Amino acid sequence: MLGEHSVVGHWSGDFDEAALQAWAEELRAQLAAPQVSLGLVFMSPSFFPDAPKILEVLRVHARIPLLTGCSSTGLIANGTELENAGGLVLGLYSFGDCKLATHRFTQEKVDQATGPDFWHAETGVSRDTTNGWLVFCDPFGMNCDAWLRQWNEVYAPAPILGGLASGNAGEQRTQVYLNGDVYEDGGVAISFGGSVGLGSVISQGCTPIGETWTITKTERNLIHEIANRPAYEVLMDTFKALNRTEQKKARGNLFVGLVINEYLENFQRGDFLIRNLLGADPNSGCIAVGAFPRTGQTIQFQRRDASAATNDLKVLLAAARKQHKSRVIYGACLCCCNGRGSRLFGRENHDANLVQDQLGPLGLTGFFCNGEIGPVGDQSFLHGYTASLALFLSQ
Repeated sequence: MLGEHSVVGHWSGDFDEAALQAWAEELRAQLAAPQVSLGLVFMSPSFFPDAPKILEVLRVHARIPLLTGCSSTGLIANGTELENAGGLVLGLYSFGDCKLATHRFTQEKVDQATGPDFWHAETGVSRDTTNGWLVFCDPFGMNCDAWLRQWNEVYAPAPILGGLASGNAGEQRTQVYLNGDVYEDGGVAISFGGSVGLGSVISQGCTPIGETWTITKTERNLIHEIANRPAYEVLMDTFKALNRTEQKKARGNLFVGLVINEYLENFQRGDFLIRNLLGADPNSGCIAVGAFPRTGQTIQFQRRDASAATNDLKVLLAAARKQHKSRVIYGACLCCCNGRGSRLFGRENHDANLVQDQLGPLGLTGFFCNGEIGPVGDQSFLHGYTASLALFLSQ
């Protein structure tokens, strides 16, 4: 069956130029749309030496005007998660009347940035002309947190989605692709404008436990008081209130959720930024977290495990299906943490299958990441143990 808006394929062989040409032409023939708007490619590290040739073959023979992506040890194609299979995946997407713009950025530019005007000039994209960004970065030569803070200042609340590339284990080397060019540092970003937008599903793999509280005293990453009580005391009361089964699940799997937008009337799953609970001291009464919480911020403790992650993704996908029921979903890109997949769930294809079950059939491509990018509230963040799903939508 021809794909109306998107088609995704997996090439499992070695680099064979003639065979890859034929495969790219066959994949393009499966797309019913007259033109390709965007191609996304994710390649295993075994293709590092041949990446420039491969990009050129795909661009020419699948007739792709804009091709981007990165390297990864694990690939995603439609409903299949190819965690160790190698090869490459290619997604072809047709959006109709869209305005796509690309930008290549480096750590040097992050260091030079002086404010929003700097990035407006660099990218040629203003806050009013983008509906969101899809981004792929090298995690080793970039301070991705610093870059993301700068782009939040420039482009929020437009979502920024994507992931950090991965490569050979033990070798801090990745690749990022833009058209025919291969980069081993920095990142590439695609702005979605015109008639196509970006929707997001950011599943951080946790379920809330206990009730929501207000932080009343902090010091950098230490929370001293919650609801004017020692934070450690509130944490222990929350844990003791769980039944024995839930306590067993929570041991070693406790996290904190911090609300980003305090102006909401009710807080739902997607409103919390999940961060590590680094330690708790019964003597001082404080807890240490992997963030810099602020006094007055809402907090809720969270549990992360396979069942919590499954439930979280199901709930968020169902909400996305309801939210976007009147819009065309052209396709999607799924960026999953390397710690998910069969490592977490004990079976293959977990996240990709749930996406297809709830929103499909979709042309879905993606990869397993060294970090995931996606919005919580009106800001975008770098996450861990997360599934970041970018939906390509009609406006």
